[in-house]
Amino acid sequence: MTESTSARRAPRHLSELRGIYDLLEEVRMRPGMWVCGSSLQHLDSMLTGYWIALEIHGVDEEPDFANGGPFSELLWKRLSMQYPSALGWAVEIEREAERRDMSAIELFFALLDEFLAADASAPEATD
Repeated sequence: MTESTSARRAPRHLSELRGIYDLLEEVRMRPGMWVCGSSLQHLDSMLTGYWIALEIHGVDEEPDFANGGPFSELLWKRLSMQYPSALGWAVEIEREAERRDMSAIELFFALLDEFLAADASAPEATD
C-alpha cells in the first residue's frame, strides 16, 4: 500500500484487523500513535507482545519478526551483514537509517515492502 493510499483510508478498529500485517498497516498510517517516538525498538517490543499473545492463546502464526526469523534473515542480506546481529533487526535498521540520514520507521516500511514482495514472489511449497 502506498503512503498516499494509506493516508486517505480511515483507521480501522482493532476488531477489523486480521493479522500482524493489518496491524503494521495501521502503524504505517499513524506511527506516532502506535510507537513512542517512532522507535523501532518500541515497535519490536510491540511485535514481541503480539507474538507472546498468540502463543498464550494457542494461535498458530509464524513470528516473522523474531530475531532469526524471515524478516531479519532478509535484512542481514540486504544490509550486507556477514552474520546476524545479536542486537536484532530494530537496532540494525535504526543504525542504517542514521547512516542514510532518514527516518528509521520509513526505512522499516521500505524493507517490509521488500520483504512482502519477496515473499509474494516465492514459489509455493509443495508436499
